[in-house]
Order: sequence, then structure tokens, then C-alpha cells
Amino acid sequence: MRVLGIDPGSECTGWGVVEGDANGQRYRLVEFGAVRLKSSATFSSRLLKISRALDDVITRLRPDACAIEEAFLANNPKVTLKLGQVRGVALLAAESAALEIGEYSPRSIKQTVAGYGNAEKQQVQEMVRILLSLTSVPEPHDAADALAVAICHFHHAGMNSRLQSSTLSIPRGSKLALGARRGSVR
Repeated sequence: MRVLGIDPGSECTGWGVVEGDANGQRYRLVEFGAVRLKSSATFSSRLLKISRALDDVITRLRPDACAIEEAFLANNPKVTLKLGQVRGVALLAAESAALEIGEYSPRSIKQTVAGYGNAEKQQVQEMVRILLSLTSVPEPHDAADALAVAICHFHHAGMNSRLQSSTLSIPRGSKLALGARRGSVR
């Protein structure tokens, strides 16, 4: 399974592709990068550049899924709106390619990758380096953040896969299966 992680930004959008098993146990880096945008360019032209770059990454690297960081509320409402528009472009690229899409809060990503929901950015980036067996933290930091989103998706997709397979292996007619159908397990 290959996952494209995206860290949306109106000046720099990071992306990273990680490949691994469906259980989220083992993974490796495929490629990472960032779409750097000129602040002097019109916002619509920046969105177009992001769209074309992500389409190219998807076509070249053929991910099975896309994981994207959810929007957070910035102090400036205009910044929040622009971030939402960048996310929309990224979601459209993923949906157009029929990718499975996962959206994760910044806190969930930090919790999953670093083990602490309030981890500092540097802690998350160092864990990305360790988990992917890299010699240095990926640069720019937006790309490292995108890789963290992809790793987060592997863990959540792996957990969902394990839960589904364990649910399927419950013998029909057992007390556990009957209780689950009623909504409670006794």
C-alpha cells in the first residue's frame, strides 16, 4: 500500500509518499517534496500550481490512498479560509484519482507519530526521521509534516484493518457475536 501525505499551505504545500504493509507495521519512504509558491503570485495561480503538482505526483508515484491534515483555526480568518481552499484543491486531486482519503487533526498526527498530542514540531520531525530510517530530517519541514500525515494514515488504516479482521473471525452464534449485534458485549 502506498500513501500520499499532504501538509497543505498557501505558500508551501508539503507532500510525501510512504509505502508499507496494510497493517501499518512496516513502511519505507518512496519520495517527498514540496510545492513552493511565490507570495507575489495571485492566489488562484497558486492553487492551480498546487493542483498540477499533486496531479503529477499521483500520476508518477501511484499511491493507493491520500492522507491530509485537517484545517485548524488560525488567528487570522483570511489565513484559515485560504488554507481551506488549498485543502479543497488537494482533496479534489485525490478524489479525481479515486484514492482512499483520510483526514487527520494536527493533534491526532502528533499523538500517532510522536506519542504525545502536544508534541513540538521538531519532535514529530525527528520521529519521522527515525520511523523511516533516514539519516536526516526531511527538508523543507512541510515535507516532513506530510510524511507524518502519511505515517499516521498507516497506523489508523492498520488498526481499522485489524479491527475488521478480528470482527470477522468471531464465531457466529457466540455470546460475543450476539452481544455485538445488540450493541453491548457482556
